[in-house]
Amino acid sequence: MSILFYGSALIAVLSTLMVITRVNIVHALLYLIVSMFSIAVIFYTLGAPFAAALEVIVYAGAIMVMFLFVIMMLNLGQPTIDQERSWLSPNMWIGPGILAAILLAEMLYALNITDAEMAHTMVEAKEVGIAMFGPYVLAVELASMLLLAGLVGAFHLARK
Repeated sequence: MSILFYGSALIAVLSTLMVITRVNIVHALLYLIVSMFSIAVIFYTLGAPFAAALEVIVYAGAIMVMFLFVIMMLNLGQPTIDQERSWLSPNMWIGPGILAAILLAEMLYALNITDAEMAHTMVEAKEVGIAMFGPYVLAVELASMLLLAGLVGAFHLARK
């Protein structure tokens, strides 16, 4: 399990560095999705499959789709359409594709090992809910307000 953990951690760090250093926003978004997937694998190896599923569904799924819609709203006009066509080249997908393939192999390996090999305790969904709406309710509400403010700000920037 430590090989999966450290491999996923390395991919998370590398893909996050690529998010920071990319000039093209779509490339950065692809690397951010790979980073979210690697964090989900880390959660799974630590014995929290529910948190891993939430990471994939909520962050890599819903929030990344929202970011993509915001990018689409802000990039209006014919020059951006030509630029988006150039982004569809296979060269753009090589880096995120390699990192995602490594993560897929790690996740398939993690799913095939027995529970006896996982020395960690499992975190149930009820425990996550009690923690989120118990001692961490302020952090959850602040994060939701921050996401709402970002969405409203993007809407006002995209308006003509």
